[in-house]
Amino acid sequence: MTDKLRIAEMTSAEAKENLTEAAVVLLPMGSLEDQGVHAPMGDYLGAECVALDIARKAREYGVPTFVAPPVPFGGRDCFQSSLGGITLSQSTLAAVIDDMVWSLTRHGLKKILIINGHGGNVTAIDQVTARWRQEAGVIIPSFYLWKAAYGLLIDMFGPEGAAERSGHGGDPLTSIGLHYYPEILRPDLITDPASDDLAFMGLPVASFNEVSYDGAPIQMPIDAVEAAPHGIRGGHPKFAAAETGKALSQRLSEIGAGLIRDHIAKGFPG
Repeated sequence: MTDKLRIAEMTSAEAKENLTEAAVVLLPMGSLEDQGVHAPMGDYLGAECVALDIARKAREYGVPTFVAPPVPFGGRDCFQSSLGGITLSQSTLAAVIDDMVWSLTRHGLKKILIINGHGGNVTAIDQVTARWRQEAGVIIPSFYLWKAAYGLLIDMFGPEGAAERSGHGGDPLTSIGLHYYPEILRPDLITDPASDDLAFMGLPVASFNEVSYDGAPIQMPIDAVEAAPHGIRGGHPKFAAAETGKALSQRLSEIGAGLIRDHIAKGFPG
């Protein structure tokens, strides 16, 4: 088997030799949006790095695993207000995912795992993967990295420690960045999370797309910049560390590779 992990780096001859029906293909996805004044806008960078580590670990288990080029543009949501950001409508993103899956499956590559790094992608992923199951019997799981990482932070630091770290512009993504690509982060620009006294239309902002009224959460069409002027909401990025990112990436890689070994590589026999 070739040492190359990225499909983009393989020659066509290597692809014919290695991309057999036994191969597992990882599809990393993310977004290009405000991740905080200190962090690079492309969270797909982290998703691709974790995908590569998952592939390495899966190969240690004897499963030929390869990584497709990442989808860098996320599904359109409240972060469309990010200067320099690029988003895709949900219908366009769904069409892109669908075409990617079609391109792989037409050559017999049906062992696919989506490595997702953006909440705005979930709707399109769910829509496409449900259709492929219903119409073609192809099961495509999606591993939403940062959602899983929030739970891992609780394991690492306890509920209170995780709460002071976890949030948009904080962990897990800032620590992931400090682990994989510290040279492009700007820790000197770190600032405090959004204030609790932000309001939208006279109502207190509770979260992205959400206000509070009489103790109840109410969905509202709030732009991200209105909920987090500096891209940071929730936990403080000052607690982020490369050591945390390393521990998170190792655990995420173990989970992803284990899923590949135990289920995806076997074709979900049931």
